[in-house]
Amino acid sequence: MKVTLLMAITLDGKIGKDSDHFPDWTGKTDKKLFVELTKKAGVLIMGSKTYDTIGSPLPKRKNIILTRNKERKSEWENLVFSDSTPKKILEELKKEGYQEVILAGGAEINSLFARENLIDEIIVTISPLVFGAGISLFTEDISLNLELKSTEKLDKNLIYAHYKVHKPNQK
Repeated sequence: MKVTLLMAITLDGKIGKDSDHFPDWTGKTDKKLFVELTKKAGVLIMGSKTYDTIGSPLPKRKNIILTRNKERKSEWENLVFSDSTPKKILEELKKEGYQEVILAGGAEINSLFARENLIDEIIVTISPLVFGAGISLFTEDISLNLELKSTEKLDKNLIYAHYKVHKPNQK
């Protein structure tokens, strides 16, 4: 199962000003790429804070929301709340026939997957903004060895960077 971390970041590496910051700063090109990649994978995983900021499941793909609140229930067919570990979630998705998943944040969820060496690729779109302070890609000291696969200028001001994560004991 391939896990791709897909995030929009500012030039100073922030994914938002705070946990309530709606991601409307990323632009149409970034949103189009996000929709394309998440629909291609068929499933995305995000944390409950990120989901609550968006407010509803994204259509035409399975939405898995990691939460500590066991009382949360879904009223949508394509939305699942889970308190399982990242490894268990990936095992279940593999059993369901998924081959790829998009990890869509936030920083706590990104850190959970990184800590367990479950991230295979990282795609970031770099927006021409600086927040100065805010939420970083990860919430803790994470060390990943990356190899740049490709870069592209997506529009007038947006940069796309695609990295492979080299995992321990991987050549």
